[in-house]
Amino acid sequence: MSDTVDDVDLPYDEDEASQQEKIQALEERLEILEAQNEEMRDKLLDANAENNKYQQKLERLTHENKKLKQSPLFVATVQEVTDEGVIIKQHGNNQEALTEVTDEMRADIEPDARVAVNNSLSIVKPLSNETDVRARVMEVTESPEVSYEDIGGLEEQMQEVRETVEMPLEKPEMFDDVGIDPPSGVLLYGPPGTGKTMLAKAVANQTDATFIKMAGSELVHKFIGEGAKLVRDLFDVAREHEPAVIFIDEIDAIAAKRTESKTSGDAEVQRTMMQLLSEMDGFEERGEIRIIAATNRFDMLDRAILRPGRFDRLIEVPKPNAEGREIIFEIHTRGMNVSDDVDFAALAEEADNASGADIKAVCTEAGMFAIRDDRTEIRMEDFRSAWDKVEAESDESDEVSKTFA
Repeated sequence: MSDTVDDVDLPYDEDEASQQEKIQALEERLEILEAQNEEMRDKLLDANAENNKYQQKLERLTHENKKLKQSPLFVATVQEVTDEGVIIKQHGNNQEALTEVTDEMRADIEPDARVAVNNSLSIVKPLSNETDVRARVMEVTESPEVSYEDIGGLEEQMQEVRETVEMPLEKPEMFDDVGIDPPSGVLLYGPPGTGKTMLAKAVANQTDATFIKMAGSELVHKFIGEGAKLVRDLFDVAREHEPAVIFIDEIDAIAAKRTESKTSGDAEVQRTMMQLLSEMDGFEERGEIRIIAATNRFDMLDRAILRPGRFDRLIEVPKPNAEGREIIFEIHTRGMNVSDDVDFAALAEEADNASGADIKAVCTEAGMFAIRDDRTEIRMEDFRSAWDKVEAESDESDEVSKTFA
């Protein structure tokens, strides 16, 4: 800070100084006062700016605090618009209520519209009828790095899948010329690890259609109607992006045989399956939507979902034969440093009950044996040791399953 007036010594004696000297001293003191005033003015401006910033922050925090203290709104669906009011059903507990609305709001809502209601079940505002975000995130935006060349021993199955899914999308005129409707769905079934999901990934990689993937368990929900709504939203997303392919893995989670069970959980799963059956082959046309499903438990599926029109092709994906196992060994060792003594045909004969997943595990374990011996080359003995280990683990897993069965 500049010197204050009191800090400046007068250059004259009060009694002896001339008039001119007094004037000069006062001018110096005036300059100091002006400089001090300017400095204080700058500090005042800075303080005002800082005060405005904190004032805005206070207003924002006050507004956020007020919003946090407000009661949350609930989502409901308009059931019916009557002269007496609007009948709504609240999501979650399915509570129905008759509530009054203004004439302006009445014009903005209609049956099946989503609305926000308060604790007293009065409609606060209408909501957009967007599909469930869970359905939208199931859309595959990046193609999997799996092609048909990465699948071995399933040439016949690949051909049938391509005829069912790809050909109707790429060459629809061929079906028009013959005069038949293209197959609408394909169900892949077989033991675990045989390549069912890889076939679906290859389709996603090959086709330009929108690919939507999901697991059957994702459609099972706690509250009544949620699973069925998710199925509807899933097909709505597919219709918005036609042509589309929907892949449902582990479909037995929602399409198991119907029983006489009266539990609410089983009833909800059956309601979800009914909605799936309706979407697959109901009153409305499905459009350019193809369905691929996969299951390890074909024996558990309900007959209604297996009939033509829903799944026109039921394709068994068995464990590969010796020739298929040899091809799979060659596929999984493309990037591996394999010794010249490795005989894939002999390995395929020895691994007589291996699935595609088992063979991939054998190749990985063989590489691990080489790393343990500080080698960069994988030998025949490594593959044999790896198969013994994978086979032993598989047998142990089967024994554990029988113990808890």
